[in-house]
Amino acid sequence: MDFYTMVLRKSEIYWVVLCLENGLVGQGISKEEAVKKLKEAIGSFEDACKSEGDIYSAPLSIRELHEFLTVEGKKPISEEYELRAVYA
Repeated sequence: MDFYTMVLRKSEIYWVVLCLENGLVGQGISKEEAVKKLKEAIGSFEDACKSEGDIYSAPLSIRELHEFLTVEGKKPISEEYELRAVYA
């Protein structure tokens, strides 16, 4: 895949990033660190898919995205979040 779509959101002191194509997550103190962790996870996941072949992968559902954007059952977050494309 040429690029992946990700959503970043602030979670207390951390940034959390979620890949919409496969549900992988990265976390870091900064946006850049969270994206770096996600890229590492995507790389590892792609390697595992190539070597094992029968690993389940599916895009996130709207419900799962809603859960990511909702903090502890509260309303969707009003804090900063953004949508990006990442090349991994």
